[in-house]
Amino acid sequence: MNIAVVLAAGSGSRIASDTPKQYIEILGKPILAYTLEIFETNKNIDAILVVTNDFDRVREICATYHISKLKWLCAGGDSFQNSVKNAVFELRDKIADDDIVVISFGVAPMTPQDDIDDAILVAKKYGNAISAKDIDLCTCIKDNEISSSKSILRESLKGFANPWAFKYAELFLAYEYAIEKGILEQIEPHTTSLYFELGKKIYFSKCTSAQAKITYKSDLELFEAWVRFKRT
Repeated sequence: MNIAVVLAAGSGSRIASDTPKQYIEILGKPILAYTLEIFETNKNIDAILVVTNDFDRVREICATYHISKLKWLCAGGDSFQNSVKNAVFELRDKIADDDIVVISFGVAPMTPQDDIDDAILVAKKYGNAISAKDIDLCTCIKDNEISSSKSILRESLKGFANPWAFKYAELFLAYEYAIEKGILEQIEPHTTSLYFELGKKIYFSKCTSAQAKITYKSDLELFEAWVRFKRT
């Protein structure tokens, strides 16, 4: 079984909106609804878990937009890391060790279906898969926010996109170990950071669009234009 874990507990502080960005409406529909529809229509996704701090609102969105694959809701944490941890422990005894968990931001409404499918294939083979893309820009190491004195080869870099996929048992054991050792709050708040801290290898999966996630206010305009284009 392949389970989509959709993270929808963020506040969207970088957009500077009173409305959490997953609930901002684009052409009359919440961004979260667009994201959930991607997993609802994906032939390889069997069930959806949404991480949220507003259960009623998510249930209403799923009912309105016919998200029939919604199976579980769980409370969000105060970071990406803790929200993923909550989802991982929510799924304990509910799914099999070899089932694939596909993690997605709730504000990633442009995630390509091919990227989801490839993440599942790579995770089944290697245990994990992170949608990753080569860096196009010339790069450097910052001395501070206004200058640099050292370059870094862009050919040695990859940027992570959306989604991220894991075999469930591997993911559960990683978070269980981190909690037992008390290191979860000491590392940068992403699952990849946890894997690197534990000495695990990350495997790359397809990234056909790095612009899958809405982060800044300008991304809202881009997404609206994308929706209008898709409707023509």
